[in-house]
Amino acid sequence: MSARVLVVDDVPANVKLLEARLSAEYFDVMTAANGTEALAICRRAECDIILLDVMMPDMDGFEVCRRLKTDPATHHIPVVMVTALDSPADRNRGLEAGADDFLTKPVSDVVLIARVRSLTRLKMMTDELRMRAITSLEIGMQAPERSAVADTGKGGRILLVDDRQSSYERLATQLAAEHTVDVEPNPTEALFHAAEGNYDLLIVSLDLNNFDGLRLCSQARSLERTRHVPILAIADAENSTRLLRGLEIGVNDYLLRPIDKNELLARARTQIRRRRYTDHLRDNVQNSIEMAITDALTGLHNRRYMESHLATLAEQASTRGKPLALMILDIDYFKSINDNYGHDAGDDVLREFAVRVRKSIRGIDLACRYGGEEFVIVMPETDLHVAGMVAERLRRSIAGEPFAIHKGTKRIEVTISIGLTTLEKKGEAVADVLKRADTALYRAKHDGRNRVVSQAA
Repeated sequence: MSARVLVVDDVPANVKLLEARLSAEYFDVMTAANGTEALAICRRAECDIILLDVMMPDMDGFEVCRRLKTDPATHHIPVVMVTALDSPADRNRGLEAGADDFLTKPVSDVVLIARVRSLTRLKMMTDELRMRAITSLEIGMQAPERSAVADTGKGGRILLVDDRQSSYERLATQLAAEHTVDVEPNPTEALFHAAEGNYDLLIVSLDLNNFDGLRLCSQARSLERTRHVPILAIADAENSTRLLRGLEIGVNDYLLRPIDKNELLARARTQIRRRRYTDHLRDNVQNSIEMAITDALTGLHNRRYMESHLATLAEQASTRGKPLALMILDIDYFKSINDNYGHDAGDDVLREFAVRVRKSIRGIDLACRYGGEEFVIVMPETDLHVAGMVAERLRRSIAGEPFAIHKGTKRIEVTISIGLTTLEKKGEAVADVLKRADTALYRAKHDGRNRVVSQAA
């Protein structure tokens, strides 16, 4: 895996040692001799992961990590502290500063490379989501970086999978200080429980009786509902080899027994913060896709979506020899509604019109706002006669009940004119169908409005 690793240490011998280890595994290694230099490199987005020493002259590693994790531009970069400090207090201080891991020198090559690979995979996945979410900024959606920096990581929902009562009771009590915790002592039920529970974190013991905890982790990664839920593995010290194997199959973090309460809580917060951030990124991507094809005012599909999707529906109809009906709807005298009652009233009418349209058509039908007060409805597998019945029902639905405007303080009469046609000839151009429906709409308006006019192919 090619990734850019930044090694930050003021001791040249330490830098050369780490550089040699990482270069042998084909990582691209950058170096910085102090915290100020490291922060500048990170702000320029020149690295994928940071290996950070603690004891440095200008500012210590704890302060460097804190600054990285509180800066919206750099908070997503994984930080691994690699230091000679080995007390629980130092470890917890590093994790509280936002470090993703805290490795004590001397660090074995296997452990170091496994951790770098695991965090690099995570960083690259996050980068892809961040790139896709850039569009959301361009259409006015809020970026998640600032909320991610402010997130405490508390208040998460955790599923603890452990079949040793003394162990899970102690862990659940410790975690309950900051989170909602469910315990699943039966590992065969754990995957179903995880899939249904909408959890922010899975904590899995790898020392289960008569069950392979790594297999459970692997299954969680392969199941759609749990694929993105972070996993924190717990094991006895002699099972460190299995933990490294777990990092390869998708475990996000691990703890060795005996477990320090503060470290447990710090690592849980880190994983939950990251889960919330990536979920926000995915939501932004999904929302930007929906906004690109949806009319913001009415919630119907927009013209761009209609033009691309209509071609597909027409091709399917031609291939299967099925009819396809298309109607163009225009709200009568809509300009006078805006002029007499204001544009807010016009928006009220458009929103309510969309609601009534949805109630009058089937789920397979395509309803779009074509522009202004014009709308298009495409009805697959529908002939001209049936489509005419639907159009007349919709016309009566609009004309039969006044529209509420100005927050319900006033009601006004609204009518629509509809031009209707069908795609009958195989291979007929979509533009010709739209033109024919538009011609029928013109006739409906010319003949007095509030009516349906059909025009056969």
